[in-house]
Amino acid sequence: MDMDHEACYRAVVTRDPRFDGKIFGGVKTTGIYCRPICPARTPKRENMVFYPSAAAAQEAGFRPCLRCRPETSPDLGSWRGTSNTVSRALGLIEAGALDEGDVESLADRLGLGERQLRRLFRQHLGASPIAVAQTRRVLLAKQLIHETSLPMAEVALAAGYGSVRRFNETFQQLFDRPPAALRRAGARESAAGAGGAVSLKLSYRAPYDWEGIAAFLSMRAIPSVETVSPGRYARTLKVGGEQGLVVVEPGEGDHLKATLRFAKLSALPAVIARVRRVFDLTAEPETIAAHLREDPALAPLVAARPGLRAPGAWDGFELAVRAVLGQQITVAAATTLAGRMTAAFGEPLSPELAGEAGLTHLFPTPERLAGADIAALGMPASRARTLSALAEAAVRDRNLFAPRASLDEAVARLRDLPGIGEWTAQYIAMRELREPDAFPHGDIGLMRALADEDGRRPSPAELLARAERWRPWRAYAALHLWAADAAAPMKRVKGKRDERQAA
Repeated sequence: MDMDHEACYRAVVTRDPRFDGKIFGGVKTTGIYCRPICPARTPKRENMVFYPSAAAAQEAGFRPCLRCRPETSPDLGSWRGTSNTVSRALGLIEAGALDEGDVESLADRLGLGERQLRRLFRQHLGASPIAVAQTRRVLLAKQLIHETSLPMAEVALAAGYGSVRRFNETFQQLFDRPPAALRRAGARESAAGAGGAVSLKLSYRAPYDWEGIAAFLSMRAIPSVETVSPGRYARTLKVGGEQGLVVVEPGEGDHLKATLRFAKLSALPAVIARVRRVFDLTAEPETIAAHLREDPALAPLVAARPGLRAPGAWDGFELAVRAVLGQQITVAAATTLAGRMTAAFGEPLSPELAGEAGLTHLFPTPERLAGADIAALGMPASRARTLSALAEAAVRDRNLFAPRASLDEAVARLRDLPGIGEWTAQYIAMRELREPDAFPHGDIGLMRALADEDGRRPSPAELLARAERWRPWRAYAALHLWAADAAAPMKRVKGKRDERQAA
């Protein structure tokens, strides 16, 4: 957003929650940066300077406030409409791209030059990619100190620090005190242990439609891998070769409570990134809703489901397999097939993690499916061959489902894969690549939701033309239409089915 000094200062004076996560105010007299809702005494106007991100404030030499805790502010994507490239880059950084490589390799993955990527980060976030990665790491560590009882050595590991020494140096330099001094006096430390649980609050911008996202995930929950109830989502997951469990529940306030059980704490940053992605915690619902309400057909749907999110995916390969399984059959039938596949080829959950009712396996890896007799599960031989070829492609290229330079490039690359058509490519782009403008315009549910009073549905071409006015939030328009279609009376025309019903 525009860093107009007077407008930003008014937000601080009024402690306007609408700007939380959008601006951070640095106080020149104290060297501290705060959220606009900070309960501390408001500094003088001339003593404040404003930044569009926590990383920019930290790179300018300010340290995080201990009262308003910037690490708990909503991780907003309000700049997405102007720079999807930055959005894609941040997703890769959160997934650990700069832990494994440098800025040049990150830029290569996005199809642009290093200098251009640095310029975009400066323009939209006010900080470099490295500064963003470092700030995310230190703020995660600070959150772990406040919200868990982990010993400092385990906090360092869980936040992604390569050594405890580096962790201590960073906190000493940033806060002028050791990390242990930030924890409440007298608090007892407790090691996570093998498969120990770590719980964190993950903030979002209200409103948040938990019922909507739970219903979407519930319809597609893979037996023995996922369980969904009205106030609880749980699943098995494998990250960095480590099995684990994830449980997500709505919190009392504008946050979700995520409980993570992984033997190796170093997996936590990647797991937290996936939770944020699946539950779409970076969305800014007011901005999206205001845009979609401009279409008279969407306005009542947006009003009926405030805070509707676009659910992400836990794993690109799993999502692609699930989409291929759903071609020409119903969502329920595809879910049943996915359950059979997991039972036959999935990895059993370790005894240390057992105990969560209904969760017994992990979804099969590409390596397990590449040489498996998939046709024995009871599906057409052509589809089994498609899934085998897809698994082989994923084995060859571990970045097969990584973000690309643009939505068009991502869709084109996905369509080169065996069995991936336009609908499936757009669906993967929507959920795995987190493209807010992805739109599977051939989906029968979308066309059904926009049928006129006489029951005439728009054609795919007509739907695509109409969706132009919904850019850059077509994925959210699709979720509203799917929700409306699911809530409509069950008047379904029997007959030819195709892959477009597998949403």
